Amino acid sequence: MAAAIPAVTKLTSRIIRILGCNPGPMTLQGTNTYLIGTGKNRILLDTGDKDVPEYQKHLAEVVHSEKVNIEHIVVTHWHHDHIGGIENLYGSIAKQPKIWKHKRNSEDENDDLPKSIPTNWLSDGQEIKVEGATVKVHHTPGHTTDHVVLTLMEENILFSGDCILGEGTAVFEDLYTYMKSLQKILDLKPDTIYPGHGNVVEDPMEKIEYYITHRTHRENQILEALKENAERQMNEMDLVKIIYTETPEHLWPAAAYNVNHHLTKLTKEKKVMFFNVEGENKWQFAQVTPCNL
Repeated sequence: MAAAIPAVTKLTSRIIRILGCNPGPMTLQGTNTYLIGTGKNRILLDTGDKDVPEYQKHLAEVVHSEKVNIEHIVVTHWHHDHIGGIENLYGSIAKQPKIWKHKRNSEDENDDLPKSIPTNWLSDGQEIKVEGATVKVHHTPGHTTDHVVLTLMEENILFSGDCILGEGTAVFEDLYTYMKSLQKILDLKPDTIYPGHGNVVEDPMEKIEYYITHRTHRENQILEALKENAERQMNEMDLVKIIYTETPEHLWPAAAYNVNHHLTKLTKEKKVMFFNVEGENKWQFAQVTPCNL
């Protein structure tokens, strides 16, 4: 069982974690938000859910006791448990902060950001500075198209958002880009990871490599199943029945969802072929020929 996360924790001289007080199946013990810096003006990373008085109370107490001003609010991505609190904080606990977020893809739906509050768009490699802290932005799509992680340059700490969690594995919208983002994070070689949910990750390289290995293993199982049935076109559930033999049947739909993400990635890589047969999506192992090498 994961260690309980206190409402407020001073993690380093530069970082205070304030728990979002919004526990749930997807948020674990709640969203981790972080107050970053050492001087009067600070950065707040993520804002938790909308209308959570307990979180607002804890954050207000920290701001008051530290005698600081929230100059910047940076959100890792558009999900409600990360941007939801902006409207509650803006103009109150945070007087007039700059709001920062990466843009979503043009085909994505609205960001659900408050229309009345100006938003500044983040770019890959951008740095935001306050006294005692410089955070560098790294665009890491996959969990969502707008997802970013940040490195605290002074301490080689990575704030991973929902790309890497303190416990379990993360969900994603696009496995192909998510795997590329995991490799990007691995190349950053952080000393510590402060995740969007869950406890601090003290063994970051091992954790990132596990995430990559876990997905690669599942991918290899899918490829092997398709290869062994190379004459057939198969759907997600066909593959689930072969691969998830120890998974209870009521969890098969969730397993099929994950398999679909793997198949989409493998199709992009031309390792499998996609067919739509009378409205049903099916896949087949791509035989290696001079044409598809």
